[in-house]
Amino acid sequence: MKYYNSSTLIYLNGKFVKAAEAKTDLYGQSLHYGLAAFEGIRAYKTHNATRVFKIKEHYKRLQRSCELLNIPFPWDINELIKQTYRLLELNNLKDAYIRPLVYSEPNMSLVAPQAVSIMICAWEWASYLGDKQLKVCVSPFQRPNPKSTFVEAKISGHYVNSILASTDAKQKGFDEALLLDMDENVAEAPGANIFIEKNGKLYTPSLGNILAGITRATVIELCHVLDIEVIEKPISVAELKSADGAFFCGTAAEIVGIHTIDDVVYRQRWSDSIGATMQRAYKNLVLEKVNYEVII
Repeated sequence: MKYYNSSTLIYLNGKFVKAAEAKTDLYGQSLHYGLAAFEGIRAYKTHNATRVFKIKEHYKRLQRSCELLNIPFPWDINELIKQTYRLLELNNLKDAYIRPLVYSEPNMSLVAPQAVSIMICAWEWASYLGDKQLKVCVSPFQRPNPKSTFVEAKISGHYVNSILASTDAKQKGFDEALLLDMDENVAEAPGANIFIEKNGKLYTPSLGNILAGITRATVIELCHVLDIEVIEKPISVAELKSADGAFFCGTAAEIVGIHTIDDVVYRQRWSDSIGATMQRAYKNLVLEKVNYEVII
């Protein structure tokens, strides 16, 4: 996939520059050690105009990730929001995926950087996992132990774990992986959270060993609005495989149903599932077809 062309602009340290001409230093911790923080954000073309969904929540999480890593965050969030909308305008993007990245200036030591840069880019990107139900396998890779890192931070280096799991799944003929945590309970996909459905209720792994996804939080909010019971708890592999259905959710993935886990086929029709209801409700929300945001 081509993410930019000769005329594409990115936002880099307060200026808009051509992506093809932007440069970075080769002696930074971000390149060598994965010490960087980023976000994935989506803009949607609505009947009101182009809207970036929950943009403030994303930038607040970016700031929090930096704080956890002891990375300076000298930017005003409202200004970053303003420049993000300007970036979309300059690149004539209506529906887009937006990637802010905070990375370190030259520093080859193993202590937190004193100087950082921020880059914001955007491109057109369809739903990351497609729009068909997925064949998923339980991955041999686990999510990092929360005592080894800050699992709640969106850190670039964490995604080596995601790449390993996703690549392994695809090499085995699956669409995506599902990782367990250190206790062998269900954690999340390489780039999405998971919900399972059982007897008319939704269940999702508790926070602590997973990324606190903004889409995950939105699904929980929608459940409250729609009077659907949702329970956060540790979920075993046995519970996962005996569920009526399941789905992934994330900014890039949006909401996508799961058809199989390993050799287990979910018998419930996707169209009859709570997941399908959440998929429709989420799409209506981000496109501002129904103003759930007044409530949530």
